[in-house]
Amino acid sequence: MHARTNQTTPRVLLAPIPVTPTKPLTLSHAKGMLALDVISKTTGQLAQVHCLYSNLTALASEQTIGFWEYLDRKYGSIDFSRCSEDDIGELYVHYHAEATPVSHDSLTPYLNAVDCAKWIHPSSARLNTIWASHLSSLGVRDPGISRPATGAVSTNELLDCLSKHDLILDLRPSGGALYLDATSDGAPLRQVISPEGRSNYLVYFLRDLASHVNEYDHVVLLHDPELTQDFLLVQIILERISHATVSRVVTKRVPINGAVSSARHGQWHGYTTSKLISKLQERNEPLSLRLGMRLYLVAIIESDRDRSFSIERLQRFIERADRLFCSAPAVPVSSLQTFLLRCARRRPYVDPYIVTSCLLSNTRPALTPNAESLEWYM
Repeated sequence: MHARTNQTTPRVLLAPIPVTPTKPLTLSHAKGMLALDVISKTTGQLAQVHCLYSNLTALASEQTIGFWEYLDRKYGSIDFSRCSEDDIGELYVHYHAEATPVSHDSLTPYLNAVDCAKWIHPSSARLNTIWASHLSSLGVRDPGISRPATGAVSTNELLDCLSKHDLILDLRPSGGALYLDATSDGAPLRQVISPEGRSNYLVYFLRDLASHVNEYDHVVLLHDPELTQDFLLVQIILERISHATVSRVVTKRVPINGAVSSARHGQWHGYTTSKLISKLQERNEPLSLRLGMRLYLVAIIESDRDRSFSIERLQRFIERADRLFCSAPAVPVSSLQTFLLRCARRRPYVDPYIVTSCLLSNTRPALTPNAESLEWYM
């Protein structure tokens, strides 16, 4: 564990749940990346901000290494450098459709290659390259999706730390599982290591965070609503093992045709980030597209719980973004900081939904971006 240095400016660590590189970048993934980009850039005007994009979590999780084992076993001769993300996504759908149990011993070489050799399968390396291009088109600063999975403490070091704070229940000596135990704080037990020795994603996520958390005054966890129970537990753990305060930002997924579905089922056909960018780039200016995507996905989709994604509605917000560029004055630095502090609402970070909603405000004065003053937001 590293000691935190004294700083006059608050140090904020953003820790999003990473996207496993096994499928196309969906609209839900794009929405999460946009929200992360907004919170990073806006909070960066008020504090020192760093992002921990846990590639260890993304690559070492069983859904990723299980997919790799399937690809090597069934399609070992594929040249993934020539595959599109849709091609790899189809294989991911087939992998889950077959649902063949794989032994822990079969996955161990892949896990060791990620954890010890910092290796990545060619399929996921290809997806990371494609995703980086999408993020560039959207004006999103790469949070580190291609960074090697380095710097984490070992599993044993993590467990030693958690044990010192009475945060684990280890039944492995008697043939049982290992649980995260924050029951004294009202959280239920959470199994994280099976009796066979399989670790789930929370182990890798905490390993990454534990190596950095004491360097920061505040940690912001970004996750889907479905992971709320797990991340309430992570919040409790981080505040017990460090001096940092911890917050959570929940970003809902994008409904498609009335439903939110996992990428493993293949409902992303026709609704990938790639397809969307391709359609919209033909008729919109790049800056208007970037701002319109933020206005619609980060603010409108987040607040509208009953309406599915609509490309027609998104286009209207891109056109609105274009009008904002034409009409907005330049933004003085002092006014910008006052505005962002108001959006932060006494928190050490700027909520992406609040700041984006304020840009859309018609009922009160709002600080509006223009082409000369976009760095603070996009």
